[in-house]
Amino acid sequence: MPRHLVCLTFDFDAISLWIPRRMLTPTPVSQGEFGVVGAERILALLDRHGIAATWFIPGHTLETYPDLCRRIVAAGHEIGHHGYAHEPPVTLAPDEEERILLRGNAAIQAITGAPARGYRSPAWDLSPNTVELLNAYGFLYDSSLMGHDCLPYRARTGDRIAPDQPAHFGPPTRLIELPVSWALDDFPHFEYLWTATHLQQGLMRGDDVLANWVDDFRYMARETDWGALTYTFHPQVTGRGHRMLVLERLIESLKDAGAVFSRMDTVAAEFDTRAPFTPASTYAWQPEREGSGDV
Repeated sequence: MPRHLVCLTFDFDAISLWIPRRMLTPTPVSQGEFGVVGAERILALLDRHGIAATWFIPGHTLETYPDLCRRIVAAGHEIGHHGYAHEPPVTLAPDEEERILLRGNAAIQAITGAPARGYRSPAWDLSPNTVELLNAYGFLYDSSLMGHDCLPYRARTGDRIAPDQPAHFGPPTRLIELPVSWALDDFPHFEYLWTATHLQQGLMRGDDVLANWVDDFRYMARETDWGALTYTFHPQVTGRGHRMLVLERLIESLKDAGAVFSRMDTVAAEFDTRAPFTPASTYAWQPEREGSGDV
């Protein structure tokens, strides 16, 4: 019987989003603070629809707003790892990346009583060491890569990509990848962001974005017997009134189309049962590997 899963995920960055950008004057800080308002609204909406979601929360947010984060857990939602102060791993030395991974996990364990099962990289950019670190510390899944739109796969380690030769793909690991997409993320569509070197205009019309989001589910449902689609939201972005209406219409449309809403840890466990890992495991889907002579 066809089964089409949807993960609603919320990157509750709050103030931490602006720390790596060094945008700590009152206005960007207040944008982060609005994330608390948005999180309250989202919690109420999910409760009305009986949906359990996954919230990726940096340690800085967990320690700044512990009571709200405990309420997220009490409502049945999963807390995933999202750095400590939203530090992109690709900017970190290996020992610093490990230290931040442990610090973020300690903040999660203080709220939930257990370390995180899932990880999402701030800015969706893994370092060459991230997959090995996540495996070493027992993570079940990552949700930062974009190698598919609706089928999980096993994250690789040891890729070698050079401009003057074919790509050499390393072996898959036990770590399950639940892929993401900028197209299914609210931030590039809606958030206005100005820096000295960059302008992201955002502020798109919600109905146009909604149509794309619903059509991605419809395509998955038409083309696959089993799949899992991940939507990414930020409370300080989607928490605005007109975007909350978009999120509500998305939920209603997906329900009408037969979506099964699930936490990411549940989806990863289901995939692990469907495609158990062995040392010779391949992906549920994998790129064309011709020319990768040592794989």
